[in-house]
Amino acid sequence: MQLNRHPSNPILLPDPISDWETYNVFNPSVIYHNGLFHMHYRAQGLDWVSRIGYAVSVDGIRWNRMRRPVLEPQDASDSRGVEDPRVTEMDGEFYMSYTAYGREFSGQGEPTHAGGGILPMFAHSRNLIQWERMGSLVSGEDNKDHVLFPRRIQGNYMALHRRAPNVWLAESSNLTRWPEESMRPIFGPRPENGWDSFRVGGGGVPIETEYGWLIVYHAYDPSHTYRLGTCLLDLEDPAIVIHRPKDFIFEPRETWELRGDVPNVVFSCANLVVSDTVYVYYGGGDHVIGLATIGFTELLDFARFG
Repeated sequence: MQLNRHPSNPILLPDPISDWETYNVFNPSVIYHNGLFHMHYRAQGLDWVSRIGYAVSVDGIRWNRMRRPVLEPQDASDSRGVEDPRVTEMDGEFYMSYTAYGREFSGQGEPTHAGGGILPMFAHSRNLIQWERMGSLVSGEDNKDHVLFPRRIQGNYMALHRRAPNVWLAESSNLTRWPEESMRPIFGPRPENGWDSFRVGGGGVPIETEYGWLIVYHAYDPSHTYRLGTCLLDLEDPAIVIHRPKDFIFEPRETWELRGDVPNVVFSCANLVVSDTVYVYYGGGDHVIGLATIGFTELLDFARFG
């Protein structure tokens, strides 16, 4: 089973007359709210620093974008960029998971894991345009690919995140403190499987179904070819994997996916369901934005039985 590329691809290109999105636009978050598609995307301009832009669409294909970014670096913790947004709507408000790429260690005390210049951050908004920073999921370690579940589970907020090379689960009572003791690994690379044998990471917001949380994730092999796969997690304890198909659902094939600022990449931060269709938006080659779709029932059946 494979996702279906939209014939209008790529659906968003860099703007050659812009200073901040001149070279690359990629790795978008997209949600559907009040009858419109809302996109937040990573962009790189003349200084090669990543910023997050905003665009809106009626059909999910043709986009009107804001002239200036809605989130950009503010201090040493994110001086090299704010990256890879994933927006979750909960109770009429919006929470963005994004990566801060900085030059300095910004945590306190001794780090539990090595690093600290790649931090999993959160921001909050009531209108999708103005964002207030909330802090990080961890400090003192390199961690990313985090995304919030769209509701509380057993009273707690939950998020996927990546402690390389695995996908982990974190819990919080308030979205500002994520206790270390709550963090559990969920799944990792499968060396025998080829396409997801080296590293795995989260994708878009988990989709709640009657059979479990439907997850689209990315993975790459030793050649650094990025592909997308799927799995099903338990509704009440997402650390439990119900089923994880062996095969991938999407891989680089188009020229603009095989070649780009980074070659051989399809990377998704969005897998929303609209009218029984799953819209998977992705960055191609770390350069442009594409769209692939599939019927919701078909994708769920594959996640359950594939």
